[in-house]
Amino acid sequence: MTKTSERKVITQSGLDEIAAILDDGNFIVHGFDGVISRWTSGCEELYGWTAAEAIGRSVHDLLKTVFPRPLDEILAELRRHGTWKGELTQRHRDGRPIFVASRWVAVACDRPSDFVIVVTNSDISDLKYAQDDLAARESHLLSILETVPEAMVVIDEAGITLSFSKAAERLFGFAAEEVCGRNVKMLMPNPDRDRHDDYISRYLTTGERRIIGFGRVVTGQRKDGTTFPMELAVGEAATSGKRIFTGFIRDLTSRHKMEEELRQSQKMEAIGQLTGGIAHDFNNLLTVISGNLEMIERRLDNERLLALLREAQGAADDGAKLTGQLLAFGRRQALNAKLADIGQLVSNFADLLRRTLGEAIELRTVITGAALSALVDTAQLQNALLNLALNARDAMPRGGRLTVEIARAHLDADYAQMYPQVRTGDYVLVSISDTGEGMSAEVQQRAFEPFFTTKGVGSGTGLGLSMVYGFARQSGGHVQLYSELGRGTTVRLFLPAAAGLRGGVGEPGGEADAPAGPRGHECILVVEDDARVRRVAVARLEDEGYRVIEAGNGAQALTALAEHPEIELLFTDIVMPGGMLGDELAKEARALRPDLKVLFTSGYAEPSLAGRELDEGSWLKKPYTARELATRLRLLLD
Repeated sequence: MTKTSERKVITQSGLDEIAAILDDGNFIVHGFDGVISRWTSGCEELYGWTAAEAIGRSVHDLLKTVFPRPLDEILAELRRHGTWKGELTQRHRDGRPIFVASRWVAVACDRPSDFVIVVTNSDISDLKYAQDDLAARESHLLSILETVPEAMVVIDEAGITLSFSKAAERLFGFAAEEVCGRNVKMLMPNPDRDRHDDYISRYLTTGERRIIGFGRVVTGQRKDGTTFPMELAVGEAATSGKRIFTGFIRDLTSRHKMEEELRQSQKMEAIGQLTGGIAHDFNNLLTVISGNLEMIERRLDNERLLALLREAQGAADDGAKLTGQLLAFGRRQALNAKLADIGQLVSNFADLLRRTLGEAIELRTVITGAALSALVDTAQLQNALLNLALNARDAMPRGGRLTVEIARAHLDADYAQMYPQVRTGDYVLVSISDTGEGMSAEVQQRAFEPFFTTKGVGSGTGLGLSMVYGFARQSGGHVQLYSELGRGTTVRLFLPAAAGLRGGVGEPGGEADAPAGPRGHECILVVEDDARVRRVAVARLEDEGYRVIEAGNGAQALTALAEHPEIELLFTDIVMPGGMLGDELAKEARALRPDLKVLFTSGYAEPSLAGRELDEGSWLKKPYTARELATRLRLLLD
């Protein structure tokens, strides 16, 4: 021990006096060897050992002391500095743990070379238990907040962000450290961004609640600048005399998209009822006109008048055909449904389609699998195919390729969530894809409306797609349109598969009774610009055991690849906005990671229709089932 001459020497009687004064406290005197020489009544109460039982025994053995670091290091520090303090875990006589804040002082007793350690202990067990309980509660609360799908943001009364949950990170694209300490208005577009501080100031001044305690729909802004609708509910609390505001945020993008799909479906339903009713009444008028013209014809001898009458009859016949198309859209046509093999029917009809398309357009027919029977009106199906072929021909004035593909399809709950009018079940899918001019989003929105056409005057009635829509819906099926400007269009007819017929091995139709798909554990990067489709793909992959990283475009995907070397497979859509297509992304990704596996997907019936040539075996057509996805992934990864 250094500087011993400066240390005050205390006598044994002096120690006795101190022990007597501090008898109610937790006061222990022992040597550097740990042997106890003094033990107060406070220690008897704290530890359960009497003075007679404790004195003469090693304090560390008696109390089974657990030190924060080795005892030799503590004693060495005590010799150098004369004091030490820290937290110890000790044992009561009955075995229960006691937590103490301990302070040790080394003093010379009688002779400078004779040192003892004077110990005062403060029982902090209650505080320790309270801290542990608080930590457990905080951990529990944190696990809840990190698990709930709603994002959580906590701000103070100045608008500064105090807490930013994992769900908020995923929703807004910011890391918590990028947001905490900054004004929450960075998560809002204008005009709310510029007005947010005034909102809080007005509330603190007037107490008028506009959003606190209520849920309302507002607009959020992600890190990349894109905006989205969100439902915001704000709660208020006071802590340490200051107010904090907790906002829970729910992304409404999918809900709004579903609502839009539902509104579109309801609009088409209303238009269908209106046009069907008008066509029905108009047919009655045409019946009167045609009947009277026929009766007049029998009484006329004048050839010039007969020519005029026959022209009027021809116009009435054309009107009848027009009302027939309107009735088809309104689902009021008379269907003569019979069990038919759709693959065989389309194959037999291919020659007529080929003659309709002309020599400049190549027709390809692809039939996948067996059990392709459905209850349909074959004449109406052929009429629908003919209408779609004519539309495709008009979209390819310089030639191109039309592909008709027939396969089994199973529409599951995930698909039905995206399209509310769809029923889950087994279908025969007829896809008609062209390499034509494609449609804009605005045109796609109105494509099935009667009399809507982008063709010139006299080039069409605008009822072709309307009739296809009505036929599919009246047959109990569904029609879906997928198009990209400059890349072509795919129309899918989902016709309910005949009851009792199941798909073959590996076909979606047999999914309900098939065993679960192969599970995985690898890390997969999902790249898809449609947020709804991306969420479905991510959920399916996570259910199968994969770790998933997601991106909305090629640039984000390349950044994710650089940041996550554990990614083993790239699952990407082909046609995406942002200037980089799926195969271009795959090429750059493989330049960085030659061993990277790639699986492509698209709404086109085949990759070449999107203007891309892909590697064999790395292609999955939408809509795909969870089992199809799982099986294809294992083929690539194993």
